[in-house]
Amino acid sequence: MNARTDFNDQGFSEGLAAVAASVASAEEVNAELATINEQPWPEPSIPGVLRTPEVPCNILPGVWGQMAQAVADCTQTPTAMSVMAVLGVLGAVLHGRYEIDCGSHREILAFWGTTVSASGTRKSAVMGHFQEPLLHWEKLVSDRMRREIIRNEAIRSTTAKRIESLKQQAAKANPEEMKALRDEIEREEIGMPDEMKTPSLFTEDSTPETMQRLLSENSGRMAVLSDEPGLFRILGGLYSKGGASLDVFLKGHVGSALKVARAAHSIYVKRPCVTMSLMIQPDMVSELAGSNQFRSSGLMARFFYAVPVSNVGKRDVRKRHRVPDVLVDAYDAAVQSLMCGYPPEAGESLKPKILVFDELADDLWLDFSQEIENQHGDGGPLEPLRDWTSKLAGAVARIATLIEIATVGLGAEVVGLESMHQAIKLGRLMIPHTQAAFNLLGADSTEGDAIHVLKWIRGQALEEFTQRGAHRALESRFKTTEKLKKAIDKLHAWGCIRQIQRKTLNGRPSVVFSVNPGVLA
Repeated sequence: MNARTDFNDQGFSEGLAAVAASVASAEEVNAELATINEQPWPEPSIPGVLRTPEVPCNILPGVWGQMAQAVADCTQTPTAMSVMAVLGVLGAVLHGRYEIDCGSHREILAFWGTTVSASGTRKSAVMGHFQEPLLHWEKLVSDRMRREIIRNEAIRSTTAKRIESLKQQAAKANPEEMKALRDEIEREEIGMPDEMKTPSLFTEDSTPETMQRLLSENSGRMAVLSDEPGLFRILGGLYSKGGASLDVFLKGHVGSALKVARAAHSIYVKRPCVTMSLMIQPDMVSELAGSNQFRSSGLMARFFYAVPVSNVGKRDVRKRHRVPDVLVDAYDAAVQSLMCGYPPEAGESLKPKILVFDELADDLWLDFSQEIENQHGDGGPLEPLRDWTSKLAGAVARIATLIEIATVGLGAEVVGLESMHQAIKLGRLMIPHTQAAFNLLGADSTEGDAIHVLKWIRGQALEEFTQRGAHRALESRFKTTEKLKKAIDKLHAWGCIRQIQRKTLNGRPSVVFSVNPGVLA
């Protein structure tokens, strides 16, 4: 006999009484389902899915904020991505040249920022817009110094050949002649000029050893501006099995002296400054969760984190907002104006200019510092972020100074109230972003799978689903049903879904997962 497909088939094969029994059974199931759905839902608790606030571009002054907004509009990306990139550029331009006196200590202007954003969110396009004036400056300086570098290299090469010739003569000379040749060799070596290199403002990747060299070649200043995860892997010890020395980066964040002795060379930088503005994917953050080096060294506590809500799937491909040429030129001019006087002429002082807070800015900063202090003690709301919040007031002081110089120019003497207000506003916004990043650092692989399923549920606005339907839709990630089942179990534990069993016409129950409305809100 053919399988029943509807009530007509059932009536024909079994009679009307059987149809009536099936209808009654369905009504019982619907009543049971209604009772289950009427039960109150718990508040979903989802690690790594904290919804973060937008970061407005008008936190940045003038052309800096305008450029950030224009790039966000042009690339259809979250504004937080552009704001972090601009702060990275300001850090690259100003660190090592200015410091802020906070009363109890000084802060260098190195800025460490990381934007966490998935693949396909146009990170490279955003970073490229803001790097362009720095590349322009490096090209101008390289062209200007080209003749001088060639002359210097000619002197060095001819002097080196002269010294080699004198050494060969000394090898064959009598004792009296040898002394005279040694004296001449010494004079030649002392008179040889140091190697000249064109200054560089930033790199996109660097090992600790390379960073040491770059700092020594660039007056103790170097930035890493990158949309690739290479440096983050190095920082987490993922390329070196946890063995990379991170001292150069840690010292570059606080400005403590860097002294390296090697067989081939020695390096000494009195006040190193390393700015980092990075863009990485969430999976990279989760991968770093297993790195003891990244967490125990205090590296993770030094970054400002932006974890913006992705707009992938909501972008309008027909919408085109090019960054106006006049704004591109104004942004380039703003960067070039802050580079005036750098690199300093030979003999000029490399000492940084020290700024202070004005009275109102100082009071506001101290109030904010005390507010954070009161909240990150034992049992406080910010206790889980204590390592990070312990550095938050200092980071805000640095950002306020960057904003002040971007507003006033190189002649800035004090950090005013408005700059401090904007920096504190940004600091407050960064707290939930950092909570989201730290949640990602604590996530395991099953949690990552569960979040992937959750994103599918949200994207499809599903009020309920079956495991078979989920597996069919997500088979590229879930090769086995066992892996998917673990992810679904995790969603159930988080209060995102609940399981319902429904009776079917053939008597076998069907399992359906009902979705917490709070997940879709």
